[in-house]
Amino acid sequence: MRDQQPLAERIAPRDARDAIRVRLAACALAWLAVIATVGLALGVSIPAQGAAMAAFGLASLLVADRIGRSYPHVRLGGCNATTLLRAALVAALLMPLADGWAAGYAVAALAMVALALDGVDGWLARRSGLVSRFGARFDMEVDAALALVLALHVLSGTVVGAEILVLGLIRYAFVLASRIWPWLRGDLAPSRRRKLVCVLQLSVLIALQIPALPHDAAILLARGAAMALIWSFGSDIIALRNEARAQGELR
Repeated sequence: MRDQQPLAERIAPRDARDAIRVRLAACALAWLAVIATVGLALGVSIPAQGAAMAAFGLASLLVADRIGRSYPHVRLGGCNATTLLRAALVAALLMPLADGWAAGYAVAALAMVALALDGVDGWLARRSGLVSRFGARFDMEVDAALALVLALHVLSGTVVGAEILVLGLIRYAFVLASRIWPWLRGDLAPSRRRKLVCVLQLSVLIALQIPALPHDAAILLARGAAMALIWSFGSDIIALRNEARAQGELR
């Protein structure tokens, strides 16, 4: 997880951006092999593997486009390669859903790896001096995608009802709302509360994949995490609204 903070950034020179895209493509090819390996280990169908690879390929193209528009550094770095690997693991989690089965220990284990790597990419970015707006946004979008895919697993494969979609869709609802109310696009200061709630959100979604979890406990966990996430987003919305008022953007 990377710090989300406003940064005054330039754009990398064109030749550096081209070289970064080449390295990004090489990483994407390597991570496609990871998806294929996971597919073989899970025993999913070829169409399911193809769907996951197509989803990851599309995501990689979007990343390549954005990295050429807003990335300030001249190196891709292990941090962004790691975040791209996390995106590949999210795509791999689509394979069981495509084959008609959901949740379970294998899904939980794969999601735990994706969550563990969430701490690695931020550490690598800080250690290598490659912190950027692009990296923070990339990391956040992978977190959101992971939450959505895990929520779909929970909905399809457990006793938890549609309320679990709060954990998977709230980020996308916030983005949609920002199209209507532009003041929601303002910068937010780094927040320990936001980071802790994000970890709670993903941890609960992973725990809910475990078949041995008692039904009542699963429902309580899901609802508790949903309430915490709504509170966190609500706090951010209030902060953004107050900032917009202070800047004269709202009355």
